[in-house]
Amino acid sequence: MTINKIPYLDLHAQYNAISKEVLAALEAVCESTRFAQGPATVEFEEAFAKYCGVKHCVSVNSGTSALHLAMRCLGVGPGDEVITVPMTFIATAWAISYAGARQVFVDIDPERRTMDPDKLEAAITPRTKAILPVHLFGQPADMERILSIADRHGIPVVEDCAQAHGAVYNKRRVGQYGSIGCFSFYPGKNLGAYGEGGAFVTNDDRMATRARSLRDHGQSRRYYHDEIGYNYRMDSFQAAVLKIKLMRLEEWNAARVARAHIYSESLSGLPVKLPRHYEDSESVWHCYVIECEQRDNVRSRLMEEGIETGIHYPIPVHLQRAYAELGYSSGDFPISEEFGRHCLSLPIYPELTDAEAHVVARALRVAVSA
Repeated sequence: MTINKIPYLDLHAQYNAISKEVLAALEAVCESTRFAQGPATVEFEEAFAKYCGVKHCVSVNSGTSALHLAMRCLGVGPGDEVITVPMTFIATAWAISYAGARQVFVDIDPERRTMDPDKLEAAITPRTKAILPVHLFGQPADMERILSIADRHGIPVVEDCAQAHGAVYNKRRVGQYGSIGCFSFYPGKNLGAYGEGGAFVTNDDRMATRARSLRDHGQSRRYYHDEIGYNYRMDSFQAAVLKIKLMRLEEWNAARVARAHIYSESLSGLPVKLPRHYEDSESVWHCYVIECEQRDNVRSRLMEEGIETGIHYPIPVHLQRAYAELGYSSGDFPISEEFGRHCLSLPIYPELTDAEAHVVARALRVAVSA
């Protein structure tokens, strides 16, 4: 018997719970007529900096823009190399390209699914200008070991926190460890806008000042442009929405943790690889990703039962056509490539009920046994 549809993500349910507050906040922005980088953005920046435990939050129009500003603030340019992972959304790599630098990839750890510190040092060269680990799927990277290697070589670290709003590593939230942390507020994120948005966070006063200038056409004051800048400002509508959602983020993240716990218990013993919990970390479970043989067949069987799933990410960055010029080929990063062939993201969002999570688990049991 076909069950009622369980979507991969249900933004309707989230909106229904906060619609009155959101519409009132948007009306207030309209009344103010301060639509671009207005008071609402300043209020959100202050709230998000406090939440992340950092001095500065510079709001921008996307997570990609935040990463690009990070490269600019670190002086990354042509001839430089930035080390990152091939298993990530491609925006991580775009930022390096926008700065004119070259990506040098390090494979992921097969369990944590983030940058493998054991392989990091061998990738460092005299041209290495920055290290860019990704807190993938809400799971923090092994920052203690990464920072130890980076510090030994005098290389700054930028954290890609696009999927890890509120995630904790060694009792501190991500975004505090590197010189800069970069967040995305794409609508499907744990903290998502009603459009595009991002943030650059740092404890460095100088970098925050420069990032604020760069996002606003390189202005130090109005109509005085000190360097080539960008129109990367966050609009006030997005900031107003994000401030409302931020007040609920801890509750929503806790709900994701609870659903992930149900999956991990219910799926134990199946011939699939489950994500692991780490004592040094508190994942916020942006995605709950399993690895299974015959992934596409399993996905089709779940869809027949009304269960939507996702795939993050089937083709690692080093095998994308856009980066053919880097000269990488199949087999260069086997852990990422194997993961891309077998990864399957199950529905996980705060409004997913316990009962629905159990339904997904039971359907998966049947699907992998067929």
